[in-house]
Amino acid sequence: MLTNTATNSVVRRFHPRPEAAARLVCLPHAGGSASAYFGLSRDLSPEVDVLAAQYPGRQDRREESCLTDIHALAAEVVAGVLPFLDRPTALFGHSMGATVAFEAARLLEREHGYTVARLFLSGRRAPCTHRPDRVHRRDDAGLLAEVRLLSGTESAILEDEEIMRMALPALRADYTAIETYRPELDAVTAAPITVLTGSDDIRTSADEAAAWARHSTTECAVHTFTGGHFFVNQHRAAIARLVERHLLG
Repeated sequence: MLTNTATNSVVRRFHPRPEAAARLVCLPHAGGSASAYFGLSRDLSPEVDVLAAQYPGRQDRREESCLTDIHALAAEVVAGVLPFLDRPTALFGHSMGATVAFEAARLLEREHGYTVARLFLSGRRAPCTHRPDRVHRRDDAGLLAEVRLLSGTESAILEDEEIMRMALPALRADYTAIETYRPELDAVTAAPITVLTGSDDIRTSADEAAAWARHSTTECAVHTFTGGHFFVNQHRAAIARLVERHLLG
């Protein structure tokens, strides 16, 4: 049974490990919620305490207004994780979540003097690359067509009109946030970066994934997995081992 242990208004902890050696804060994709990381939390070593961010406007925060700005989402995440920086802490973000993680890491450095142990940036091209995406301007059918194209949602859910109608406001807000995001041209972080990308991801090319190296003043390594945009669902165990190697040595 999926349990949801809220630690504050922002972060959720599904498998409490308060004595763990390191922490991993996980940031969802566009339209996603904290529960997207239940499986990774379960599969990671007991030495990694996993916190998952719950953005406003979904699940137990569905009555709150959605945010439509990446920097606002990053600030929300930082406010939620500040009480948990008492041990090495890394950020893991997939798709839009990768960009939120990058900006949250920069905000922690700039305003709190804290450098995260590592950034795991999955399924998202580097900020210095740009595509003129306009998904957030489509009608509801067009927005759902994009979700189907990326195959990130189970078909049974996509066919449930009521569920999808409830999900549309968060989806549109998130696509607005990521597609209107314009980073500083010289945006960098002091944190080392590990990039995860899918070999057949139509939204992130190999060159766009490798370009994350321009955004770290330390190191950047790219790991390519088979699959499309949501390759993480196929390779969760391997990704868990990769995270453990970096965080636990």
